[in-house]
Amino acid sequence: MKILLQFPEGLKQKARELAAKYKEEGHEVFLSASACYGACDLALDEARWIKADKIVHVGHNRFIKKDLEIPVEYIPYYVDINIEKLENVLPEIKQFEKIALATTVQHIHQFEEMKAFFEKHGKKVVAAQGSVAKEVGQVLGCDASCITKVEDQIDAVVFVSSGAFHPLAINIKKPVFAFSPYDFSVKNIEEGVEKVRKRRKGAIAKALTCKNFGILLSTKPGQFAIETARSAKENLEKHGFKASILVANEFDPMSVNNFLEFDCFINTACPRIADDQEKFGKPILNMDMLHDLFEIIDAN
Repeated sequence: MKILLQFPEGLKQKARELAAKYKEEGHEVFLSASACYGACDLALDEARWIKADKIVHVGHNRFIKKDLEIPVEYIPYYVDINIEKLENVLPEIKQFEKIALATTVQHIHQFEEMKAFFEKHGKKVVAAQGSVAKEVGQVLGCDASCITKVEDQIDAVVFVSSGAFHPLAINIKKPVFAFSPYDFSVKNIEEGVEKVRKRRKGAIAKALTCKNFGILLSTKPGQFAIETARSAKENLEKHGFKASILVANEFDPMSVNNFLEFDCFINTACPRIADDQEKFGKPILNMDMLHDLFEIIDAN
C-alpha cells in the first residue's frame, strides 16, 4: 500500500519513527511536508499527486465525517499528564462550586481521571460535547462549544493544556483557568479572552467604513464552504457593498493584500484567522461578525 503520512508542526519530529514502522510492514511511505493546522487540514493534493492509497493523519481525532476520495486514518497522539498536579488549580477555584472541564486531544484520554480528581475535591464538574469535536470536553481551535453550551450551568472553567491558542477560543463571560501539564502553572486567561472579544468588536466597527470586501474561501477539506461564501457575497451586495470571493488553500497576508482594492475581509475558513487582524492590517470578520455588522446597518 502507498501511504502518505501527515503530521501537525509539533509532531513532525516523529515522522521517521512512524514511517519506519509502516515500511517494515511492506508499505511505500511518503511524508507530507506541507504545513498542517489541524484535523480539518488534510493533505489531499499531495495524496492525489502520488496516487496514495491512504492518508494517515497523526495528532488529531477524526474531524471530517463525510467519505473522501482517498481514505483517511486519524491517529490521535496522546500525552499523559500527572493528575495529582491538578492540585495547583484548587486554590484558584476554591470559591467556585461548579466548573466546566475541558482539554485538547492530546490529553482527552485522561478526561475521566481529571473529572474524578475535581469531584473528589468537592467540585461539581459539568462536561459537554462540542458541535464538531469528537469527544466530551474536547476543545478545538475552531470549536469551544463544549464550554459555551454549559455556560449558564457553571461558575468557572478549568482548561488543561499548554499554550494560549486553544483556551482563547473559549468566549464566555466566566473566569477561565488554564493549567499547563508541563510546568504545572495556572493562569487566569479572562483578560486574554476579553482582549480577543474587544479586538473582534473593533473589527466590526472598522468594517462599517469599508466599501470593498474580499471573501476568503479555503480549499482545505474541512474548511471549504462555497455556499457560505456565496451567501456572504450576495448579502454584502444587497447592502450596497462590492464583494469578490478569493480562493486559496492557505491565506498569506502579503499575497492577499496585493489585492489593493479590498479594505475588509470576510472569513469563511478557520475562524481563528480573524485573530490575525494585525498581520493582514485590515479588519477580518467571521460569519457571526458579519451578521452583527448587518444588524448594526439595518438598525440605522
